[in-house]
Amino acid sequence: MDVPLGTSLIRKIDKGLASSRAGIVLVTPAMFQSLNNDGIASQELSALLATDRVIPIVHGTTFEELRMVSPLLAARSGLTTSDYGSLDEVATKIADTVLLDDDQLV
Repeated sequence: MDVPLGTSLIRKIDKGLASSRAGIVLVTPAMFQSLNNDGIASQELSALLATDRVIPIVHGTTFEELRMVSPLLAARSGLTTSDYGSLDEVATKIADTVLLDDDQLV
């Protein structure tokens, strides 16, 4: 909704990726399907993997399944939502990580 009509969505995404402190990738079975289509999700993931600012959040699947689709993303430190009691706990953990100074992001 913040992208004005007629503006290149891909360019806005590119600018957002360049200026972001962290990239949170929600890893789901639907994401696996999207990556197989080599669309914008694949391009975004490639851009994030070129940085040290990507955090995979696995939901409805496992890191083992992720490893079969994207070994580079699976090698990043992240979390699995099933390890937490609620999505609020997941959000808190993500916020605690993202709010660290840039030089402290892992």
